[in-house]
Amino acid sequence: MNAKDALPCAGIGEISGKLRASESQLEMYARDFRTLLIKERAERQQLEAVNKQLECYARDLKIAFAAEQARSHELEKAHRDSLMRLLRASRFKDNETAAHLRRIQHLARLLAERLGWPAERVQMLVEASPMHDVGKIAVPDAILHKPGPLNAEEWRIMRRHPVYGALLLQGSHSPLLEMAREIALAHHEHWDGTGYPRGTKAENIPPGARIIALADVYDALRSRRAYKPALSHARTSEVILQGDGRTAPEHFDPAVLAAYRELQPQFEVLHGRS
Repeated sequence: MNAKDALPCAGIGEISGKLRASESQLEMYARDFRTLLIKERAERQQLEAVNKQLECYARDLKIAFAAEQARSHELEKAHRDSLMRLLRASRFKDNETAAHLRRIQHLARLLAERLGWPAERVQMLVEASPMHDVGKIAVPDAILHKPGPLNAEEWRIMRRHPVYGALLLQGSHSPLLEMAREIALAHHEHWDGTGYPRGTKAENIPPGARIIALADVYDALRSRRAYKPALSHARTSEVILQGDGRTAPEHFDPAVLAAYRELQPQFEVLHGRS
């Protein structure tokens, strides 16, 4: 065999070696790919199992949430029933009329809406507002129904009714009862700190109490009492916005006072309907 005859055999051997190497490489790729597929299949199965578990948790949570909502609804209904019973009991003691309480609710709604309160919070204020004077249930009748002015000792006792009201309403996790408690305690507090029972001032006074403070003063001035005549809307507004020696603009949250200034026509119309 000469050199020319040996060259093709060498080429074939080299090609054969490269084919075997390529085949080996392909087998390795195939093996790695199978391994990857097995791994991905295992991971997918694991993810599917986790997903099913999460779906079960979500379903159980939804059921639990619905049950909790039902319980919360029933509890809040019980709180509202308690408020109404307590309110009826207080009206046996006090001579405040149902019309007065309705007017306070309507006036409070006007002010809260003008101040931009969300609807749910406005409604809570409306429901809590009739409890502002519930503490009068603990004030002796001789003082509560006295036809003339109170003396210093009687006035000291009367000024305790916000504390009594707060004590009656405290101890609940209900947002409604908590707002009612805040209003009962602080609706006689003044923005400038000259109110009672604690001399709380400015932002430390709960927002609901600041609204009821003005609504209550307006309705009290417009209403006839055994010891005073009813004032006209014009005179009442003058007292609230300018003062009369007993009531002063500094007593009210400036934002609430500004809202009242804008709402005066609605206040007059509303009071005239009752």
